[in-house]
Amino acid sequence: MTATATQPSSDEQKAGAVPTFTVTLKVQRYNPEVDEAPHFETYEVTAHATDRVLDALHQIKWEQDGSLTFRRSCAHGVCGSDAMRINGKNRLACKTLIKDVNPDKPITVEPIKGLPLEKDLVVDMEPFFDAYREIQPFLITNGHEPTRERIQSQADRDRFDDTTKCILCAACTTSCPVFWNDGQYFGPAAIVNAHRFIFDSRDDGGSQRLEILNDKEGVWRCRTTFNCTDACPRGIQVTKAIQEVKRALLTSRF
Repeated sequence: MTATATQPSSDEQKAGAVPTFTVTLKVQRYNPEVDEAPHFETYEVTAHATDRVLDALHQIKWEQDGSLTFRRSCAHGVCGSDAMRINGKNRLACKTLIKDVNPDKPITVEPIKGLPLEKDLVVDMEPFFDAYREIQPFLITNGHEPTRERIQSQADRDRFDDTTKCILCAACTTSCPVFWNDGQYFGPAAIVNAHRFIFDSRDDGGSQRLEILNDKEGVWRCRTTFNCTDACPRGIQVTKAIQEVKRALLTSRF
């Protein structure tokens, strides 16, 4: 058994000590300066029941191998920096508890798929952000600057509320098999962020975005596998948003 629980002594129990266990992590490693191809290395760490995969990676980097490379920032599921494949699924390492990914077996940690690998768990995010920038993720308005704030009803705000939650972690896009096989596809995250403005009652650029997404590598490349919805750490109904954009294209005369 990989995970071995360590019971606290009677003195530790009195002091309120938390039991620990040993867990094995298989981490993909790749240094372009010395490696011809990625490979896995195995590490054992001591964890508490409340520890996250990010805590285990920190323990490896800080105590066992300082060369291990991965992205992280806020460590609270807000920045989206530490998206990676954990036991074959895209997750945020800072939101994934070790106890929830079967610590009785080795936990496999890999970089997200479909983007160029740079080192270890770090990928080149520029293709992802290129698609994001292309859909014009900002408010577009016509006419003169308003003399007062742009008023919006609660119902109008609710129309696109779900897609405002995106943190650009790329978990949805890099879980998409179409994206893996077609580097030109905009991907779910770009479409989600286009949705956020297309259905904003204050925005005048919806037709421009729909025209962009009507491209052969745009929204029609989606095959509705729901991988993106399952992968989203913010619970966004990604597939639903993509379908709403498709419907808007069918009814629009941009």
